[in-house]
Amino acid sequence: MFMLLKSVIYTICYYILGTNGIIEDFIFRRYNKCELPRRPEEVAVITGGARGIGAEIVKQLLLCEMHVIIGCRNVSKGTEMVRRLRSQGIISGSTSILPLDMACLDSVRAFATAVLNSRSKLNLLINNAGIMFPPYSETVDGFESQWAVNYLGHFLLCHLLLPLLHRTSSDNVRIVNVSSCAHQASYPIDFSDINMKKHFITQAAYAQSKLAQIMFTQLLDRELRAIDSRVSVVAVHPGIVNTDIFDGTLMKTVMPWAPGLLFKTPNEGATTVM
Repeated sequence: MFMLLKSVIYTICYYILGTNGIIEDFIFRRYNKCELPRRPEEVAVITGGARGIGAEIVKQLLLCEMHVIIGCRNVSKGTEMVRRLRSQGIISGSTSILPLDMACLDSVRAFATAVLNSRSKLNLLINNAGIMFPPYSETVDGFESQWAVNYLGHFLLCHLLLPLLHRTSSDNVRIVNVSSCAHQASYPIDFSDINMKKHFITQAAYAQSKLAQIMFTQLLDRELRAIDSRVSVVAVHPGIVNTDIFDGTLMKTVMPWAPGLLFKTPNEGATTVM
């Protein structure tokens, strides 16, 4: 009974946060614009770049004439996404597509090694990959899946690529963590039960992973400022965006028309990140 009540409370909390987010997105939509500068000599890495917001971010990075390294679980889907962009007339920029499973720390290490071995600089790291509200499962490393994908894998990737970011001789070197307003729904993190095995609620696990992501961003920002690093780090809430991350949620099941009517488009979400 306690778990059911807690789940209901979380659901209500998410609807309140979502409604507030939709209203804010509507109010500030006219400001959701950015001019894309030409950066033909720069290199960007993005996780989860094969679909949703990630695919739109890749599109905008290519319009900036950057070289974009796309990390995704399914390389063929990433290749198809790039082919589709090229068929739409996006001819600028270049891409590399590498396998990356954020749920596997060995995969994160292999991806980082491939980037470090192939590039002498890195101007932009966008940690975009994420999952939301899956049933309980643990990764091969023994972590709850949302904790691993949304936070832990990106934490590791940041630290592995930081030396390359530091070596990049540019004043415009940045780490962008794509987060969520859902962190506001999190209880204080219980590090003695990081997988929430005692009382697992998928909405709580998602909120916890996003809170950890923002806490990490703030800590890394302080550490970078302390050494006067040229690397900056920010966390960004892209808005309530109509992507397949909402597939299977109660709202999309009951009101499948609502996301298309009320949510931001993936392009608008990508513009917020850019």
